[in-house]
Amino acid sequence: MRTAALTRRVALGAFAALALAACTPTEPQPAGPPQVLSPDAASKAAHAALDAAEAEGQRVTVSIVDRSGNERIRLTSDGAGPQSGESAKRKAFTAAAWGQPTSELDGAALRGIPGTLFLGGGVPVIAGSPIAGIGVAGAPSGDLDEEFARAGLEAVEAELP
Repeated sequence: MRTAALTRRVALGAFAALALAACTPTEPQPAGPPQVLSPDAASKAAHAALDAAEAEGQRVTVSIVDRSGNERIRLTSDGAGPQSGESAKRKAFTAAAWGQPTSELDGAALRGIPGTLFLGGGVPVIAGSPIAGIGVAGAPSGDLDEEFARAGLEAVEAELP
């Protein structure tokens, strides 16, 4: 009986040694450069969103931010409300940070996070993961703001990395 227990322990030890040997560490692969929305693509998206709004007679502000919330471009219609610039930027950042359109986020529990705005009008730009956000503010409803933001996204989707 004692010999059987010893044999089992030796076999288990040998199996563990083989398993560890098979798990040789590999060299870590360097991360590639972070994906970003190019300045040309940001400009194209912003102009497409603004054009869509102005085609419907809406005076809005469009903001494109990078993943960190840094504003890359802002376009404002003549006559857009003074609050629309900050609102568009916050919608863009919220969409980029959460990777979802702002209309799909429930902001009640998250309301206190600085720089965010949980109202319709922000859409993320995703290339594997969120790389930017497009925010529109100034139309009479968040649904319209989001429609215009989506027009901006559609203008550059084929060019995303």
